[in-house]
Amino acid sequence: MSEAKKNELHSLNILDDIIAKAKKAGADAVDAVRIQGTSTSVSFRLGEVEEIERSEAHDLGLRVMIGKQQAFVSSNDTKPELLDELVERAISMAKNMPEDEYCGQANPDLLAKDYPELELYDESTRTAEELIETAKQAEEAALAVEGVTNSEGASSGFGHTSIALATSGGFRGSYSSSSHSVGISVIAGTGTGMERDYDYDSVRFFEDMRDPATVGKRAGERAIQALNPQKMPSASVPVVYSNRISGGLLGHLSGAISGASVARGTSFLKDSMGEQILPKGINVVDDPHRIRGLASKPFDGEGVANSRINFVEDGVLQNWVLNSAAARQLGLETNGRATRGTSSPPGSGMTNLYMEAGDQSVEELIKDIKSGLFITSLIGFGVNGVTGDYSRGASGFWIEDGEITHPVSELTVAGNLKDMFLNLTPANDLEFVYGTNAPTIRIDGMMVAGT
Repeated sequence: MSEAKKNELHSLNILDDIIAKAKKAGADAVDAVRIQGTSTSVSFRLGEVEEIERSEAHDLGLRVMIGKQQAFVSSNDTKPELLDELVERAISMAKNMPEDEYCGQANPDLLAKDYPELELYDESTRTAEELIETAKQAEEAALAVEGVTNSEGASSGFGHTSIALATSGGFRGSYSSSSHSVGISVIAGTGTGMERDYDYDSVRFFEDMRDPATVGKRAGERAIQALNPQKMPSASVPVVYSNRISGGLLGHLSGAISGASVARGTSFLKDSMGEQILPKGINVVDDPHRIRGLASKPFDGEGVANSRINFVEDGVLQNWVLNSAAARQLGLETNGRATRGTSSPPGSGMTNLYMEAGDQSVEELIKDIKSGLFITSLIGFGVNGVTGDYSRGASGFWIEDGEITHPVSELTVAGNLKDMFLNLTPANDLEFVYGTNAPTIRIDGMMVAGT
């Protein structure tokens, strides 16, 4: 039996014990989660190791419910006598909490009975020396790019995590995952003409990680390409979001269709179920069972069976993002999107969220743009989730006569997400690099504010 599986079984036994204690102490319903993790990371700059960090976490979260009163407690110590104290504190707190008519565990009929093997755990480990060498290779490759003048540092890391969840309602499950990463940020140019850029890779299995020298070289080339940016006059033009940052638009969509936000009436899409919110032909998918996916998980944070869902199909909104509490508020049933930490009630969120690729290449997507903006970087958080108003600082490249030309910076792009969503066109360059991914996206008629 692997070490990861032993850790999972040990955690489940601890959870069984604390649930039994809480039930005996008077709880009507109980659930508990234990998250264990180890990680090692290094930071490296200009040929020198700056920092080596190793961390271990052993966190346990307990939720008890007495009628419609609930309380949450957490601890990183699982000694039996301390678990007794944890249960006693949770019961006492629950008795003094106001009632929450929507609290409660998931419908037992929806719990995961079995779940797929998703290849989330790479048993291999990386020594500090190996991580240093990875970061060193990335930095050396970046600094070797002509015109790169400084490094903001390279990093490399790996980690192992195991999650165990048990409920008095009949669920008992666990899984382990791993992560390997490399990143580098560098500066090109000198004086007031300096520009920075970066590249980064994160994967479940070390064998899937890009060569660190390739990551470094790409970061250096990006920084060089950003040199000598121009400022542009304000105009209403097509804006193209590169696939490097287009996933942020899906993040805004995900927040707008959160069941909790809809139930509170704080989403600009709260009245849009069954309506056209994206152009016809466009699907937005969440797939928790993607093999080796960065956000994959075999069951949700309440133990509910999860599966692939088209949240937007042919441009029409089909589903809210629901856990059990939000579903009860809306008179619906959870769709397996609960998230869970150790010190709060279940939340809700997406897993591997993506927009399906379109039919056009990036070149075809921009060939009819006389003047426009190709965005490679966004700054600021000017997005209003209630109204959909959108305003972000941006930099990237100007498009002239269908060609990407010179770099530009100090621009602001603005619009309303409802209009933006209805006027977008995806390219065919979808890549699964992050937890949320989208192809390059063109949106017509946005306001670009410059000089």
